[in-house]
Amino acid sequence: MHLLLIEDDLDLGRALHAAFRQEGFSCEWLRRAQDAPVALAEAGADCVLLDLGLPDGSGFDLLRRWRRSDDATPVIVITARTALEDRLAGLDGGADDVVLKPFAVPELVSRIHAVVRRSARQSHERWSFGDLVIAPRARTVTLAGAEIALTARGFQRRLELAREPDAVVPKGRLVQRLSPLDDPMDVATLEMHLSNLRKKIGAARVRTVRGIGYQLVT
Repeated sequence: MHLLLIEDDLDLGRALHAAFRQEGFSCEWLRRAQDAPVALAEAGADCVLLDLGLPDGSGFDLLRRWRRSDDATPVIVITARTALEDRLAGLDGGADDVVLKPFAVPELVSRIHAVVRRSARQSHERWSFGDLVIAPRARTVTLAGAEIALTARGFQRRLELAREPDAVVPKGRLVQRLSPLDDPMDVATLEMHLSNLRKKIGAARVRTVRGIGYQLVT
C-alpha cells in the first residue's frame, strides 16, 4: 500500500514514516501545501493523511480542490484541532475520516485499512471474489480454500486489480501504483508479471483490454 503523508511536524512525520515502513507501506512525505499534487491521481496513493494546519496553506483548501475534481482517493485528516466544527468541516469537505492528535499509530493503521477497504467496496478484512479471497493485512491470497504462493510484488499486483473489480484499470495507473517511488516498470515487464499471475489464479481472471489496461474478472 502506498501512502501520501502531508504533515509539517518533523518529529511526527519521521515517526509515522518509520512506522509505515514497518507495516510494509511505502510513503511519500510532504511538508508544504504547495508541494501537494494538484490531482491525487498524480501521486498514485491508496490513502492520503492530511494535516489541516500547514505552514503555507490550509489542508481544507487541498481537500476541497481534490474533491472538486471528483477524485475519490481516501483521505484521512490528522489534526490537533479538537473543536467539533473543525472535525465536521473535514468530514463535510470530503474526508473519509478524522483522527485527532495525539493518536496511537496502531489505531491510525487500522483506520487506514478501514477507509481503503471501504473504497474497494469490501466490508471485511478478507476481500472475497467468488472462491478467490484476498487478505490485505495478512498479505495472503487463497483460491478455493488453498493458499497461493505469491511474491510481495505478485501480491501487490493482485491487490491493485482487486481495488477496482470488474473495472478496466489503465496500464499507466497500474504501473504508477506498483512503483510509486521508483522508476516505473515498462509495460512489457508488467505484462510478463501479469502472465505469471494468471498461471496462479487462472487465466480467465485477469483480462487484457488491448490499448487500455487490465481487468479482474469476478
